[in-house]
Amino acid sequence: MDNSFGKGFLYAFLSYFLWGIFPLYWKLLIHVDSLHILAFRILLSLLFVGIPLLMQKNYNWLAIFKDPKKTLILVTTALLICCNWGLYIWAVNMEHTLEASLGYYINPLVSILLGLLFFREKLKPVQWTAVTIALAGVLTLTVLSGTLPWISLGLALTFGFYALLKKKLSLSALESLGAETLASAPIGLFLLFFSFNNPAGNSHLPVFSGLKGLAYLMNLPLRTWLLLALCGIVTATPLYFFAKGAKMLPLSALGFSQFISPTLQFLLGLLVFREAFPIRYFIAFAFIWAAVIIYIFSLRSAKKN
Repeated sequence: MDNSFGKGFLYAFLSYFLWGIFPLYWKLLIHVDSLHILAFRILLSLLFVGIPLLMQKNYNWLAIFKDPKKTLILVTTALLICCNWGLYIWAVNMEHTLEASLGYYINPLVSILLGLLFFREKLKPVQWTAVTIALAGVLTLTVLSGTLPWISLGLALTFGFYALLKKKLSLSALESLGAETLASAPIGLFLLFFSFNNPAGNSHLPVFSGLKGLAYLMNLPLRTWLLLALCGIVTATPLYFFAKGAKMLPLSALGFSQFISPTLQFLLGLLVFREAFPIRYFIAFAFIWAAVIIYIFSLRSAKKN
């Protein structure tokens, strides 16, 4: 095995393992509005990454904004990852962890298709079979539910395109993360003025709340504030690992390693959070798991050849 491939897979494993267990962390912040958690994630990530870069007198991540094309890519990746983060936090704290895990099972297959379309990565017939079975699972769930699994598809598509665009930036992992969080900072500031209209976030649509919407934060216990203060580290660490892995792995292999994260999320949703698991989800997951097994088998066969 190529040394860079091994290192890339290790970085990818670490990022997806951390993402897989993070529902435990977000559940501890259930009394904080999901939009405000997202704002803290963005702004504290910028501090956690930006300050060390500036202390090292590294300005490459700032110079990238002089290039209009790269700036557009950065702004797009910032929007995609912010949408992904926000939807994920909301899903976990509204007891939709299983739907979120389904989205991250679908995501590797989205990455496979994007690799095919944009990088001309070739697929074997057995890999096409895996993708087809996964699509059948999504369609089956749509028919049985009477609606698209928008949480699952939203998470899969936003992160799939995010991973695609990350491969187009010629920056180190830390520099890329610094530029990305800087591009996201205006979004973070903007989100502070919106909320789901109550601290628990029980409303489905955000509303403009202004500074008054932040008043409840003053009544939060010290433990919750300490957890919020860790948002930057919690957010930036797996993203840094992911950025390192994304540079070293082909998009298809990167997609394969992501099966680690949804498996952990699924187990947490089912065994720890005790979320409902109706028959329609069992059928959909059966399709997706079958696709995963077939795809893993195809990769093992490719290694032997």
